Parts: sequence; C-alpha cells; structure tokens
Amino acid sequence: MRYLSLALILSITLGIQVGLASGDQTQLVIIKDYKFIPQEITIKQGQTLRWENQEKRQYHSVWFEALNEEEPEDYLFPEEVYEREFNKPGSYPYRCGPHPDMTGIVRVTE
Repeated sequence: MRYLSLALILSITLGIQVGLASGDQTQLVIIKDYKFIPQEITIKQGQTLRWENQEKRQYHSVWFEALNEEEPEDYLFPEEVYEREFNKPGSYPYRCGPHPDMTGIVRVTE
C-alpha cells in the first residue's frame, strides 16, 4: 500500500533525515489549503518524491491521469504520505482526483 499510517511517518521522517545527511535526495510536496506546494517541482532521475497531506480534515489523492493510470482508490488522509520514485526523464502532470482544480507537475531531469 502506498499510503502510510502516522506510526510509520515518524520512523520514515527519521530515516529521511538520516538519508539526507548521507546523500539521499527525497524531495517533498506539501498538500495544504487545497494546493500542492510547490505546484511545480524539478527532481533528478532516480529521485523519490514524497507528498504529505498537512490538511486538518480533508483527504486528497495524487493521480497521474495523463499516464493513463487509474485514479487511486485509497485517499491520502491528513498526516498520511505518498511516495513515488521517478526513473525516467520527462514531465509528469498530476492532479487530485476529488479536487480537479488541484494540479501539479513533476519535471525529471537526467
């Protein structure tokens, strides 16, 4: 399952802090106020992107509809995270399934 519980978030956060110190470059997108922040992000090929829902009550999804993927069945509830590794350069637009005005784009460089 791609969505993680709060119990795992703390251990993952600690792992990321350690990973960042050792050169791992996981990037972060915050979900708050019905927005993806930043709305556009550039990462390197092979990096992982993490979305964190920091809303107080609202659920969202991260849907790569342009890649012909199915809309995620599990929503990302407050304090949950979703991660995805990008291994191919390109531009990857995405949106929130329940809130189609929430959009973002991931740009992956070599």
